[in-house]
Amino acid sequence: MSFTLLALFVPACFALNLSPGPNNLLAFSNASRLGFVPAVLGGFGRLPIFAAMIALVALGLSVLLTTFETALIAVKYLGAAYLIYVGYKMWTAPVPDETVSGQTSVLALMRRDMSFAIANPKAIAVFTAFFPQFIDQTGNLLMQFALLGALFLMLEVVAIAVYAGCGYMMSQVLTPIRLHRLNRGVGGFLIFSGLTMALKPES
Repeated sequence: MSFTLLALFVPACFALNLSPGPNNLLAFSNASRLGFVPAVLGGFGRLPIFAAMIALVALGLSVLLTTFETALIAVKYLGAAYLIYVGYKMWTAPVPDETVSGQTSVLALMRRDMSFAIANPKAIAVFTAFFPQFIDQTGNLLMQFALLGALFLMLEVVAIAVYAGCGYMMSQVLTPIRLHRLNRGVGGFLIFSGLTMALKPES
């Protein structure tokens, strides 16, 4: 893989990492309620899921997923339903306070972030469409996918920190009521994302 391809990949990939999807907004919301460090650690839950998806793409299993259309549609609707459910739970959650926040473990945050990553079938589609653009067909394909995957995951950690930092900074100037409204805003976005995913016609 040439240096030119890598130089093009890094900024394009980081822009993808920074997109305001459900996982990043979850890190933002967690930081606003629980603090910077728990939100960052919770965000690590998505990394093994993304790594597995990248491995699937590298091994060519993404072709199988697109071949079995019924299975892919089922994953799509299950993911959409989960996002709507979590969004509803965030929308209807009570005003946050220190007692409730203190009862949320890092493992619970990681599990939720992991479930968000699993519930979003768009992720593997992104990897399928994005990564091959930076692959040199004359080189070792698996090694190149491994390198691009490692870079993606490192940049994902930076994105988690960026969203968690923004959420934490906002929490320093927001009252509990405004934090509650922010949480409802994130929940509303998740509901919207789930509905959009479910209602989007098959191409």
